Amino acid sequence: MKPFRMLGRSIRDAVKSVIRNFSLSLASISCITITLIIVAVAIIASLNVQNFTEAIEKDMTIVVFVDNDSDEDDVKEIEKEIKKISNVEKYTYQSKQDVKAKMQEESEVFNTVLNNWNDEESPLKDTFQVKVKKIKRIKQTAEKIEKIDNVAIVRYGEGMVDKMVSAFSSVEKVTYGIVIALVLVTIFLIVNTIKLTISARKREIKIMRLVGASNITIKLPFIIEGMILGLFGSIVPVLIVTYGYLAFYKHFDGYLYSKLVQLIKPEPFIYQVSLVVIGIGILVGMVGSARAVRKYLKI
Repeated sequence: MKPFRMLGRSIRDAVKSVIRNFSLSLASISCITITLIIVAVAIIASLNVQNFTEAIEKDMTIVVFVDNDSDEDDVKEIEKEIKKISNVEKYTYQSKQDVKAKMQEESEVFNTVLNNWNDEESPLKDTFQVKVKKIKRIKQTAEKIEKIDNVAIVRYGEGMVDKMVSAFSSVEKVTYGIVIALVLVTIFLIVNTIKLTISARKREIKIMRLVGASNITIKLPFIIEGMILGLFGSIVPVLIVTYGYLAFYKHFDGYLYSKLVQLIKPEPFIYQVSLVVIGIGILVGMVGSARAVRKYLKI
């Protein structure tokens, strides 16, 4: 029962402290709110970039053209070598006859032209269509496949794909860096705000120590106070995440510029991000308060 009484008393003291030091609390909440808004935007941007990258990965295909003079055993050997490559998720094989039939179905022009060619005259080749697990390694995968015997040529949209992969990788790194940097800035602001609060209550803390209060008894109200500040500071960012992203998604009909760049559907995405934002707010508030107590009061 004693731990519960101590926790209840700490919560009561923390709430009183927030109210009593309202101006300092408001300043701290404002700092948390501003930084968490930017953190929330950075999280949403990074997750959408990741979602777009994953969507491209699912559709990205390496087309492997087999030499025309290859026989059935050569094709089986190529298949065996492709299967050995770790980044290959799956593959499908199409003979030149299958390719011809598919092209004829898709276009009347192709149908007319290809009807005039027999198998020996046809420029079409047997192909493997290979899907990769990680798009970032698609270039290395294509190079490995190209070295296989009886492979004529490999194509995957080289220049464009390489540039996209590089751009997405840079954006992901930048957004993750921004999130980490903003969390650290938030902790710094909390530490300094709580430091001012602690300075104004040094006498109270000295009395608590004189009457035999333990370190945890002294520190706990400050940690809970930081948690409360973080919770209140996350309210506005959560509202912006919830309603702002929903409006943004509807305004652009769920995609940016083209239907290739699909945005993540609002539900349950906005609730998941909101929970992360609240968690970050509470965590940085508690960590900031704990650091301030430990560093500046030397308890």
